[in-house]
Parts: sequence; C-alpha cells; structure tokens
Amino acid sequence: METCEQADMEVIIIDSITHEWDGTGGVLSIHGAMTGNSFTNWNKITPRHNAFVQKILQSNCHIISTIRTKTDYTLTEKNGKMVPEKVGLKGITRDGMDYEFTVVFDIDIKHQAKASKDRTGLFMDQPEEVITLNHGRKILDWCNSGISLDNVKSYIQSAKSVEKLREILSTYPEHRQQLEPLAIARKQELTANIINLNKISGNGQQHDPNKSK
Repeated sequence: METCEQADMEVIIIDSITHEWDGTGGVLSIHGAMTGNSFTNWNKITPRHNAFVQKILQSNCHIISTIRTKTDYTLTEKNGKMVPEKVGLKGITRDGMDYEFTVVFDIDIKHQAKASKDRTGLFMDQPEEVITLNHGRKILDWCNSGISLDNVKSYIQSAKSVEKLREILSTYPEHRQQLEPLAIARKQELTANIINLNKISGNGQQHDPNKSK
C-alpha cells in the first residue's frame, strides 16, 4: 500500500484481504505456530491485524478489496440433539471487518451483487445486478459531495438497531458531539420497542407477569 501511495495512485485494489487473516503467514497461521497460552497469544498478534485495518482506514487512496467467503453454520436443537445448520455465507477474516468499509457487496456465482452494508444509501434495498463502472461513478460522486449534519441526523432517526447507531457515530466522528444526544434518544426508543414486543403474549394481548397462567 505504501508503494502505491508513494506513486500517487488514486485507487488500491487488495485481492484479497482474506490472506492477511487466513493464509500463509497470516494471523491464524502465526497464532497456530505460537507456543504457550492460546488466549493470551491473541494479545500479542491482534495489534498486527489492527495495524493492517488502520493502514486501510488512514490511506489517502480509495481502497477496494475482496473477501473470500465460506458457508456459515449455527448449532440448533433437533430431537434433543445439537446439529449444524447452514445460515448463509461468512467472510473469511476477523469478525466485524466488514464494518470498516463504506460499502459491502455480496456477489454470487453468477456475478450478481447485492449490498449487505451501505453507508452511502445508494445501493441498499436495490435488486441484484452486475457491478459496472456506473457503480464506481456513483460512489465517487458521493465521496466528493460531502455529507451534511442534517443528513447524518436523518440516518440516526431511521436506524433500526443499536449496532447501526454505533456504526453511524464511528463513521462521522467530526459530528459526534452533536449526534450523541440524538443517538442516545434513538437507542432508548429501540430498546423500549424491544421490551414492549417481549411483553406481548402469543395471542396479541398484553401479558401481565403478576397474573397466574
């Protein structure tokens, strides 16, 4: 990346960042070769991964990266036994890495792409399509247009989860002081909605925990 930056490249393409995590000389490989306590060893090599992430975030270049995926599983109980069940695809990198990017596209075997994360608001809830030069032009226009405080406030007011609120605050640190009160209020609304939903019984009536069943 430093070589590209010194050559005044405008865009750097990393194919793929999976190698940094799960490849020859990658974080998992280094961790597996270390002796001693496995848990405490993570404290020794996590700074390496964090430095990689910060290098991407602090670069003056636009960064495009690919991440390999694998089938993700979860354990569910069936007939008294815990069995693995497919729940989709998961990026082969450290958990949460996708949150570091402005836009994340999931691409299937037919090259159809659908945004799974989009801070720009340009591609979310759009039908699957092949990525073209037009996608890049839209992102470039968004980068050059700037985002006003009012725009970010509207993002907070429409956030559907606490995790989304955290993402918005981390994306626009320059507005954090003005945004925190609004984010706290929205968090309270979301939490209240969850509590109210949990109190509704299966027949749609409000459940009184003081009444016997």
